Amino acid sequence: MVAMRHPMVDVTGTMEKPEQPDDYARGRRDGLRLALSILEAEEAKWAALLGESRSWRTNATRAIRHKAYQVARTRVQTALNRLLPKDSASLPVEIATMIDQAGL
Repeated sequence: MVAMRHPMVDVTGTMEKPEQPDDYARGRRDGLRLALSILEAEEAKWAALLGESRSWRTNATRAIRHKAYQVARTRVQTALNRLLPKDSASLPVEIATMIDQAGL
């Protein structure tokens, strides 16, 4: 009986990273940058509302929502940092202008 071997796993059991086309990787980074800018905008919106209500329950809900946006932003930033090429960690000019044009 011949043991079947998954093409993505080597004999040591570690996962190999498949080669991705450069356009695909760039698209993933651009999508994460857009998600990051949206999360930052939402976080700022909820930060402005913290403590504004007379109701403690509303204030608690707003604080929880604000914290959730902070956590999500941190996770997206971490994923983006993992996908960025090691030689450039800054935002490309084209993406920065597209974000500015979108008003985010």
